[in-house]
Amino acid sequence: MRLRLDLGYDGTGFAGWAEQPGLRTVQGELTAALGRVLRLEPAPRLTVAGRTDSGVHARGQVAHVDVPAEALAAAPGRSGSAPEEALLRRLAGVLPADVRVHGVHRAPAGFDARFSALRRRYAYRVDDHPAGVPPLRRHDVLGHRRPLDVTAMDAASRALVGLHDFAAYCKPREGATTVRTLLAYSWRREETGPDAGLLVADVRADAFCHSMVRALVGAALAVGEGRRDADWPVHVLLRGLRDPAVAVVPAHGLCLEEVVYPPDADLAARARQARAVRAALPPRSDGSCAPPR
Repeated sequence: MRLRLDLGYDGTGFAGWAEQPGLRTVQGELTAALGRVLRLEPAPRLTVAGRTDSGVHARGQVAHVDVPAEALAAAPGRSGSAPEEALLRRLAGVLPADVRVHGVHRAPAGFDARFSALRRRYAYRVDDHPAGVPPLRRHDVLGHRRPLDVTAMDAASRALVGLHDFAAYCKPREGATTVRTLLAYSWRREETGPDAGLLVADVRADAFCHSMVRALVGAALAVGEGRRDADWPVHVLLRGLRDPAVAVVPAHGLCLEEVVYPPDADLAARARQARAVRAALPPRSDGSCAPPR
């Protein structure tokens, strides 16, 4: 039986999502907890929507896990609760405080947490106040010592939206494509609420390659400081090579906010589509990096 797990975590104490020998990871903690509460040996394997790096947080992470139906049915014990609710409560009792599963549901046919996703939405938060980051936000907000021009950052970032080869903004991995569809990239300064004064990036894509969001943020910060013109991030993209002037910003300001899926009837088709190798678009005749309409 396939289960969908919705979860969040504070990435500060984790070496990322993926299990690594000798390191504390989100996948490792959750896998061990599932094996314990479901009494499964070996513990069931998890598939996640987005493999976050060391120090990156999540509010809206999604994973799936296949478990024997009898193991799930035994989860309530004598409580009389629904199996999914019982599993949720039992996980809360054994997971550490910096990771929480807040939803357990039987997955619809064709659901794959990774390949069925239509898009992922990340936020990156920056504080350029001269006093520095408030103490209670030091683990999820990047402090920046220079004032930032959010209007220039927003204009520069929006110019990168589209289907492109983001090799200039990705850490290469052998055999992996760097072609992605950046669906949205914008910056705003929060006016009200607990985040008032913070600069927040809204970054959405069908998928992200390694370090892509943090490199995109680094390029925007260079524009915001006035060290680079607003069209510089596009020129970096078109060159297709990593530019040492593009800083990969620290992980702790980044948070996976949401993963969006299609209607249940389209889940399997979306998974097949996402597995296909992405192909780069040729440059347009006008020299721009936007895909043809």
